[in-house]
Amino acid sequence: MNITLKKPVSGILAFLIILLTMPLGHALMIMTEHVFGKAYVFQAAFVMGLLGLVLLILGMKTQNETKATFLGLFAGLLIWTGWIEFSFVFFAHHLGIQPLIENGEVVTKPEYLILPSSIGFLSVIFIYFLFNRHTQCNFFRWLQRNLRMKFVNRIPAEKDRPIALITTTEIITILWIFYIALMLIYDNRIFGDHHPVTYLFAFGSLLWSLYLFINLLKINNIAYAIRYGIPVVIIFWNVVEILGRWNIYNEIWVEPLEHKIEILSIFFVLVLLMTILFYERKHKKSK
Repeated sequence: MNITLKKPVSGILAFLIILLTMPLGHALMIMTEHVFGKAYVFQAAFVMGLLGLVLLILGMKTQNETKATFLGLFAGLLIWTGWIEFSFVFFAHHLGIQPLIENGEVVTKPEYLILPSSIGFLSVIFIYFLFNRHTQCNFFRWLQRNLRMKFVNRIPAEKDRPIALITTTEIITILWIFYIALMLIYDNRIFGDHHPVTYLFAFGSLLWSLYLFINLLKINNIAYAIRYGIPVVIIFWNVVEILGRWNIYNEIWVEPLEHKIEILSIFFVLVLLMTILFYERKHKKSK
């Protein structure tokens, strides 16, 4: 059974759930490095990604759109952190890449310095979605219309769509895109932290996410709201990342051991929101 809520409750809940996963994802990576240390951190990262794969498989097996979406969401987060982010960590250490240090402070870790090298692979993914006549991604369908790519679109029936896989692919791809964008913008040889383009990118991300958020509030299907909310939150998170880069505030998720109460509070709020949705589903079933 799919969960539908009154507007704009569904969109707000979806936004908050995804928003809370962002700092928790950062904290999970730091905590994994701390708990398992250099000796076992990559083994732990492999298991993390494997757990994400298990969630994805479970999501592929369910016919429930809401369940498939949430399983795909958390599968994507675990696969991104465990298999993708930690793979960059491994090779940065393996190749002896040094962090970027400014005024005696590490501003960019080695793994993020080599991340932009994957831009060629990302372009292949971009081309695949651009020429995919069956895509239901609003962004790529907008591009196809404006580039006059006259496809005979056959939209697959909802039951035929691999919702969990779509959600997992969506969050990984969008995270990848904007990580690369931020790393290129931060590069002093291209723009730099305080270049006008950086300010434009931050302000543009804020406006873009606001526009998408307004559209999100019009959705009452929680599964679709979660999938639509993924780019809304990640684009908004660009602003959060840039403000942290400018030292406007303290990024508590970068130092979770020093901010245990705050991180645990974020986790419990996420659990609470998920519980509300679970209760709503049970309540509707009982009617």
